[in-house]
Amino acid sequence: MARPVTMVVFVLPSAFHRWVAGQSEVKVFAVGADAETPPTLGSALDTLRRVHPSLEERLRDEYGSIRRHINMIVCGENGHGVGRLDCELPPGAEVYVLPAL
Repeated sequence: MARPVTMVVFVLPSAFHRWVAGQSEVKVFAVGADAETPPTLGSALDTLRRVHPSLEERLRDEYGSIRRHINMIVCGENGHGVGRLDCELPPGAEVYVLPAL
C-alpha cells in the first residue's frame, strides 16, 4: 500500500536565502512513515536535508531537533506547540521559518 505524500512549502527569511540559491521559498514532498501515518514536519525536514543540506543543518541540531533559535510556524501554529517534528502536515502545508527573537 502506498504511503501518504504531501507537498510542503518552507517560507524562508532573507537570512536563509543564500543556502537555497536566493529563493524565498522551497518546496519539498513529505512522506508518511507507512500507509497509515500522515506526513510530518520531521519527514519534510528529512526531504529538505537531501535537497538542501546546508539549509537543513541550520534548522536542526546534531540530534535532529529544531534548533532553539528557530521557530517554525506550521499552518498558522507554532511548531513547538503542535508536536514539534511529529506535527502532522495537511496537504499543501506552509511552514514559515523564523529566527527566534
